[in-house]
Amino acid sequence: MAVFKINCTALLAHLDGNIFINMESMVSRRDFIFKSMLTSAATLAPSVLFSALGSERGAGSAPFTSPARNLSGKRFTPGKKYGLGGVAAGNAFHVNSDEQIREMLEAAWNSGVRYFDTSPWYGLGLSERRMGHFLYNKKREDYVLSTKIGRILEPDGDFEMPNALWKGKLNFSYKYDYTAEGVRKSVEDSLHRTGLPYLDIVFIHDLSPDNGDMGENWIDYFEEAKKGAMPELTKMREEGLIKAWGFGVNRIEPILRTIEVADPDIFLSATRYSLIEHEDVLNRLFPVCEKNEISLVMGAPLNSGFLAGHDRYNYSNNIPQKFLQKRDRLCEITKNHQVDLRSAALQFCAAPKVAASVIPGASTAEQAAANVASMSEEIPEDFWKELKAEKLIASNAPEPENLKK
Repeated sequence: MAVFKINCTALLAHLDGNIFINMESMVSRRDFIFKSMLTSAATLAPSVLFSALGSERGAGSAPFTSPARNLSGKRFTPGKKYGLGGVAAGNAFHVNSDEQIREMLEAAWNSGVRYFDTSPWYGLGLSERRMGHFLYNKKREDYVLSTKIGRILEPDGDFEMPNALWKGKLNFSYKYDYTAEGVRKSVEDSLHRTGLPYLDIVFIHDLSPDNGDMGENWIDYFEEAKKGAMPELTKMREEGLIKAWGFGVNRIEPILRTIEVADPDIFLSATRYSLIEHEDVLNRLFPVCEKNEISLVMGAPLNSGFLAGHDRYNYSNNIPQKFLQKRDRLCEITKNHQVDLRSAALQFCAAPKVAASVIPGASTAEQAAANVASMSEEIPEDFWKELKAEKLIASNAPEPENLKK
């Protein structure tokens, strides 16, 4: 009976109150194992199943939180085509006051944003604290929050990063830790900083060859995560502490490797799919994600403000000349079609089937509201046809249709 109780707990961590079993759609290793478990459990009387659950958890235990997938085996997604990135809430590029960020978050919420992304790295805890403070009195089931693991923060009042993205006082230093113990601590620390009872999505952050702290050693960190962070996040998903996990990175190699060796749900792909650059993600990453029924959150869709007119590109002041020229040409065509470039950029990133959500950042209330409004701007089909004819976007790039949701 003890074995049965353990299986019941693992099974019911995936339930959402709907019973649906499709025995003809076993398309992956996870589906096969998952549905075999369901078939075995389905022969048991519900009263036996839930009595076993009750004795396992004990009287007075809190009910299970919403699971990562329902019984059809579908993976968790944010459920909105647009969200809000939390880089600016961590004082990226310049100091933003608490009041300014609160007003920005309020404007995003009032405009319909219900998906918020943050990270311990953003301002070394500041973005998480600010987002948590804003969301604390909202109904937890009314929004989705994603954060990240990989860096453990340590109190340090003298820590400075003079040339870093984050401005203002930090009060924390950091160290990398992708072990099982490290990811558990990081998640618990994030829960304390946000003041929230659970997280929806956790991304393994910046474990990528473009991370200057790692360089070629990123493979060593990846092996550590494969043995530690990845199975531990899967365990947390089964516990109900999180609903989904994946990687949040600026390159596609870590994403492709993870799909081969683990059981991820969703990825945050930042800076790689935009009007400026997108061919590699389009041709190498999208097909693999579609095959494995894994979705993508599109981060930095404006290339950290470049497509909104700022003189920076992907969090750097070093802008390749060819991208400046491409932006100039894009501006000419948007003007001819009376289209806003930001709107075109955001809708372009939201168009692929694998795109679960697009998460531009904002530091002001005006920016937050404008980003949401851009998602519903009418853009003529001829605009996209001209971009393809001019070879400014790939001929096989998906074109936006109806994004008003």
